[in-house]
Amino acid sequence: MMFWFMEGMCFLPVSLVIWSSSSFIVSYITALLERHVDPVFPYISDTGTEPPESEIFGIMITLASFLGVATMYTRYKFLETLNETTHAISTKLNKSTLLCGIIGCLGMCVVATFQETVVTLVHDIGAFIAFISGVIYIFLQSVISYKMHPLGSTQIVCHIRMVISVISIIAVVPMIVCALLVPKTQLHWDPDEKDYLVHLVSAVCEWTVAFGFVCYFLTYIKEFQKFTLKAKAEFIDCN
Repeated sequence: MMFWFMEGMCFLPVSLVIWSSSSFIVSYITALLERHVDPVFPYISDTGTEPPESEIFGIMITLASFLGVATMYTRYKFLETLNETTHAISTKLNKSTLLCGIIGCLGMCVVATFQETVVTLVHDIGAFIAFISGVIYIFLQSVISYKMHPLGSTQIVCHIRMVISVISIIAVVPMIVCALLVPKTQLHWDPDEKDYLVHLVSAVCEWTVAFGFVCYFLTYIKEFQKFTLKAKAEFIDCN
């Protein structure tokens, strides 16, 4: 008997969704229990700044980025195979979308490696790359989904992907703008502080975009049940 999450390549997006969600939640709960952050919408990076949650955050986010690359590459190969007969999308579009996704995952690795309060500039650059590349990736994948329809995804799934993409794009703008307007990096905020509202808007938008990515990869699960990838090894005689 084969469980649903073992069908085709379904285990990849399932693992990515569960692991990435757990990364955010476990780090947040640990930081909260250690009283390192406030309970109301800290930045995601705030929950991975102080030990012991910093170690948890670093390991889990790094692994999530690798799962992300594996899932994106599998999606790329699936589209490449479908496109051999349909020619619905250009090869450049497929490759460019994959590249955006990989760059976003590299940005996640930077975020996981360099803590917010230790190497702030490098951390912020990594976060910027991760979020911008991420929203570009899911938007392009939404466009590709419409172009490939009815192969791959149903029209409802196409609509859901586009809605998630648009919400993420809308949220990422105030997230970045408000973050730039806050001149200081701190883990605890008093609601009476001057920049508290700006910080709160930025943090809410950050969580919105982050879980937008999670929900987006959730839509891959049904599609990934339909195919498998096979590796081919060849022996080359050098004599």
